[in-house]
Amino acid sequence: QVQLVESGGGLVQAGGSLRLSCAASGSIFSINAMGWYRQAPGKQRELVAGITSGGNTNYADSVKGRFTISRGNAKNTVYLQMNSVKPEDTAVYYCNAAVAATGATIRTIYWGQGTQVTVSS
Repeated sequence: QVQLVESGGGLVQAGGSLRLSCAASGSIFSINAMGWYRQAPGKQRELVAGITSGGNTNYADSVKGRFTISRGNAKNTVYLQMNSVKPEDTAVYYCNAAVAATGATIRTIYWGQGTQVTVSS
């Protein structure tokens, strides 16, 4: 079974920084793309940032210029550098990946369990 595990969440003051990590493990042949989503209380889950295997990135307008998504040197790892955080960034952040399992042709979407980010004013 493929598993995605997030880490790095916590409490941070407005204007501060936080770095989230996500590592995928299991029977993986390749990962086409990885991304970060977030869900605040009472709101729907939304895309924060995504990155393809080719290095193309996409950001939500609300985080452009403040957040940076990148791939790590370790295989199947993605990071989200969060700078100049705001109280409205408070949410559970989820890692997402499109994974091709070993021996498979199609890709399957997997989600991590989420990590809480709380920004105090």
